[in-house]
Order: sequence, then structure tokens, then C-alpha cells
Amino acid sequence: MKIIDRYINEMLLATPETPLWNQEMIRLKKKASWNYIDGCMMTAFLTLYKNSQDKKYLNFLKNYIDYFINKDGQILTYDRKKFNLDNINEGKVLFELYDIFKEEKYRKAMDRLYRQLRDQPRTKEGNFWHKGIYPDQIWLDGLYMAQPFYLEYEKRFNNKKNYDDILEQYRQVKKLLKDNATGLYYHAFDSSRTIFWCDEKTGQSPHFWLRAIGWFYMSLVDILELLDDAEDMDFFKEISSIFQDLTDSLLQYQDDSGMWYQIVDRGSTIKNYLETSGSAILSYALFKAVHLKIIPPSYRKNAERAFSGICQKYLFEKQGRMNLGGTCMVAGLGGKEKRDGSFEYYMSEPVVENEAKGIAPFILAYLYSQL
Repeated sequence: MKIIDRYINEMLLATPETPLWNQEMIRLKKKASWNYIDGCMMTAFLTLYKNSQDKKYLNFLKNYIDYFINKDGQILTYDRKKFNLDNINEGKVLFELYDIFKEEKYRKAMDRLYRQLRDQPRTKEGNFWHKGIYPDQIWLDGLYMAQPFYLEYEKRFNNKKNYDDILEQYRQVKKLLKDNATGLYYHAFDSSRTIFWCDEKTGQSPHFWLRAIGWFYMSLVDILELLDDAEDMDFFKEISSIFQDLTDSLLQYQDDSGMWYQIVDRGSTIKNYLETSGSAILSYALFKAVHLKIIPPSYRKNAERAFSGICQKYLFEKQGRMNLGGTCMVAGLGGKEKRDGSFEYYMSEPVVENEAKGIAPFILAYLYSQL
């Protein structure tokens, strides 16, 4: 689709100092940093390169990443001691950059990120804290941010020694965050049962936030892609089962438009809205899972409906440039803002245009729709 190719090429005008897609940075006038939002876009550009072999995408990716990584593998603005799983996400592209360019700074940077995971505080169940500032908390977001990097590092450099740890963390997420009635997953869990947003008995946050479920869902298919079918068969089967179950649950809530709502199970409740980033993530993961033969080809129609729904509702031209609307800028729990995880809270966060958390999975969905 030429209109989408045009939108992608406009993104190539970005620089680390002026990322066209990072609305949080733009609105808050933050300085350039190593962050998960840019990491989403770097993954999209890497996939663009791998699919097309057009070096303009590879050169853009390398130049962007090289702004942050020096010859010793030190990462500009990155602080390991914050124990923030979000900061692992941008490191996923380093494996391919290392393979292509053979520059040791990429391996050293990967080692730095891996050391964070090695030392990351854990809940009593054995799962990584989402961030150092959120003790005892597991967020679905963190599975996408950290686990595919963790697994690929183990596969390449550590003889898969910690595969059991990765699988057990997924088992615990299923046990602690899945709602058996709907098959959906809550945004987060507090092992201590002390944070104000959690249920005192279950430790779960109150709602099923679309993008959080999307992060988790996308992590599953990315993990499955990295596993070796024969050697890792038991691991593969267990993650595949989680993916299949969640797929069938999510499709019960797919709207007639093809998209999903910000709070998945609340439908067209007043203020609830069809949300771009989560819908794009689910579309991408479905396309990819069909391509990898994780799920049957019949599921492709659901991915197509989602992608088409986004294009029809939120992709438009304004002042000579393409725009993608309908993306929740950010949502979280706790913190200084006292985010309580209520339905009203999720509805209060800004809905923006041209935000990476929508753009990146939209590009990925587009690319996998072509396969």
C-alpha cells in the first residue's frame, strides 16, 4: 500500500534529538534518551530492512543506535541500577547489528543489559520486578520489554542455561494475572498485596488494558520465533498453548470494526474507545503467528480485519503528511501520579497521533501482512 510506504519513509526524517514518533518526549520536552519507545521503532526498522534488504533502513537504524552506544559499549543515559525492564527493549536490535557489522561495542552493550537482568530484583514467585521503583510488582509490559532479549542472549551466549527461568516466569504470569472467566490478563500484579491499586486478596490490578495484554501477547510470539522446534520442544509447546488460549479469548472481544477497545471487556461503554496501538500489536502478532505456523491460517482473517479497521478509522492525511491517530499515549499504575488502574484512569490518559507505540506495531503488522 503506497500510502503506508509513504508514512514509513516520513519516519526516516527522525533523529535521536527529534524523534518524530515519541510523543511523550515531544510533549514533555525531554532530552534524547535510551528508551523502550524508540526501541519499538528500531525493531520496526530492523524488520523493514530484513524484509526488503533496502540498506536505507539498516543505515537509519545503525546511525540512530550509534548515537547512544560508544566504542566501549556504554549506553548514553542508561542507568542499570534503576532496574527498569523498559530499558532492555531497545537492546533487542543489537544482536542483528552485531551479526552484520561485527563491532564489539554492540556485544559489550548487550552484556551491560544482560547484567541488569542477572541482578534484577524479583518477587517471591521468582519474577522480575517491573522497575526498581515498583517493588514486588509484575507488569505484563515487562514480559515484552525483557524476555525476548533475555532468551536470545541465553541462546547465543550462555548455552540456554536460564531457559527454565524464562519459562517459569511465563508460568507465573499465567497463574497470577490470568482471569479464568474471560481468559484475559490483568495489567499488573503486586506480590506483596500492599500497593493501593491492587486487590487485597489476588494482588491483581482492576482492569484488562488492551496494550498491556498486547505487550504480553507479542512477547509470546517473539519468544516462539526464537525457540528451536526440536531442541526446545517442551518450552515451545507450553508457550504455544498460552498463546493459543489467549488468542481465542481475545477474538471474543474483537469489535465489528476489526479493532479492540482500550479496556478490552467493556465494549462501547461510555468513554471507552477503539485503540490503535493495542489493535496493531494484536494484528501483528496474529499475522506473525500464522506465518510461523503457530496457529492455523484461518486466523489470518482476524489480523486482516484489525489492520483494515485501523486504516479506515485512524490513518489519514493532514497538511500534506500522513498521520496515525487513536493511540493511548501512556498508561501505568502507581507512581507519583497515584494512577489507580480504574476505568476512569485509563480513559483519562491522552489519545494522540503519530506515537511510536502505535506506529511501530502498525508497521510490523503491515510487513507481515505482505508475507
